[in-house]
Amino acid sequence: MIVVSDTSAITSLLQIGRVQILQQMYGTVFVPDAVERELRCSHAALPDFIIAVPVHDAEGVARFLPQLQQGEAEAIVLAKEVKARALLIDEKRGRAVAMQEGLRVIGLVGVLTAAKMKGLIPSLAATLDDLETKADFRMSAALKAGALRSVGE
Repeated sequence: MIVVSDTSAITSLLQIGRVQILQQMYGTVFVPDAVERELRCSHAALPDFIIAVPVHDAEGVARFLPQLQQGEAEAIVLAKEVKARALLIDEKRGRAVAMQEGLRVIGLVGVLTAAKMKGLIPSLAATLDDLETKADFRMSAALKAGALRSVGE
């Protein structure tokens, strides 16, 4: 399964020491060059399963730049180029654009909910609390409550 990611999910999981969840869920995770650069600004080393892939459609990226950041724009274009099964992105505007482009999107809370259902994490509540307190990850109370309810926590 090919999954492309924007910066926020990876950096948030790196900050709480749980980035291996992405590998357990998806194997390899592709990121565009702009996302790799963003990640390396804050993280000296990236796991081997995160693979930077150049984007070929520069015009496609440029089309999104008025409304999105470089990493988001490249992630959307890369997901289309590699025919990704999903794009991991949390930013509201980026998600909306990706869906308009026909991409399946998943957010970090969705990944973690699926990971809990597969038995990869013992507590979704504890993981979401870590994201909020250690990684300054923001999610609505309704999203958090719905995710916890869906896994019986």
